[in-house]
Amino acid sequence: MRIAAIADVHMRETDKGKWTEPFKEVSHQADVLLIGGDLTDTGDEAEAKALCDELKVCSIPVVAVLGNHDHEKGRHKLIRQTLQSDRVHILDGETFVVNGVGIAGVKGFGGGFDNYMLAMFGEDAMKAFVQEGVNEALHLDRALARLDKEHGDIKKIALMHYSPIVNTVVGEPEALFPFLGCSRLAEPLSRRHVIAAFHGHAHLGALQGEAPGGVKVFNVAQHVLQQAGYKTPFFIYEV
Repeated sequence: MRIAAIADVHMRETDKGKWTEPFKEVSHQADVLLIGGDLTDTGDEAEAKALCDELKVCSIPVVAVLGNHDHEKGRHKLIRQTLQSDRVHILDGETFVVNGVGIAGVKGFGGGFDNYMLAMFGEDAMKAFVQEGVNEALHLDRALARLDKEHGDIKKIALMHYSPIVNTVVGEPEALFPFLGCSRLAEPLSRRHVIAAFHGHAHLGALQGEAPGGVKVFNVAQHVLQQAGYKTPFFIYEV
């Protein structure tokens, strides 16, 4: 099965027609399209409606998660409702199975990486920040566990907005690393034997890295793909 992946579409109301041809083309190249968050530019449901109209030309299933931009105005539930359909699946701890491959999706969150991961210590605000990252990692773990329980030894893919490893955010200013992802997201990938994970958010990051256990991780932010020379900004991964 061929998986097409992109993140950080940042759809604006004025982008009408921008994605029509790319979505048509990717429908011929892949069996499913993953979108790793920041579906809208300012978190407005009108932007989601514009993206929804563009996605109508997509003849393959679309699986997406929301990103931080989609939460900007507190209208993320409306954005999800606008985009969700029988062909477009917006995941937030849910799963989707296509052609024998299970996809688990969460937004993820920050918190830092490896030895520089933030601890749940200090002010309540800091503890709340760290707890959000913990919650998202647990969210991901439960979704992957559900795939195992319901489908047995299925091949598993993880989709998120924030990065689970530091390697794919390298290129961004180091001061931003705690806000670009968290190593807590990597633990479920390894423990649940995920074969690949896709994320975005780090526009200046690197395309590929590896989580503990040999899990391949891809930063498919459209800015990263364009920098890597992808004329049609979709990364193709074959399972």
